[in-house]
Amino acid sequence: MEQIAQQNLGSADAAFASVVDQLKLNDQGLVPAVAQDVKSGEVLMLAWMNAESIRHTFETGYATYWSRSRNELWKKGETSGHLQKLMDFRVDCDGDTILLLVEQTGAACHTNRKNCFFRAPRDGKLTTLFEPI
Repeated sequence: MEQIAQQNLGSADAAFASVVDQLKLNDQGLVPAVAQDVKSGEVLMLAWMNAESIRHTFETGYATYWSRSRNELWKKGETSGHLQKLMDFRVDCDGDTILLLVEQTGAACHTNRKNCFFRAPRDGKLTTLFEPI
């Protein structure tokens, strides 16, 4: 799996250069990034990336996002150990959304759940579908 990611992405500098100029960033210089489990296809989470976090992701091989609340980079799983190893990086047809195919270690959600989409409307209210792992 690691070799596939390396073949697909090439060098960090080349990958970064080929992507960042073609993205449509919002007024804050951000683009939404969806993380998806490369093996199961499960959608894990949505976060925001900027040019700096994209470069860091390519350089390290691990998903790094931009925290809007803290106004800083955050490497997913840096404190929890629940890392997202980058397997492929894709851009949608409009260039305004990123899809990260990742190998997830542990929980993807900060609530310690497998993914961040654990609530759904049931009987007129938001209901928790699954508990933390």
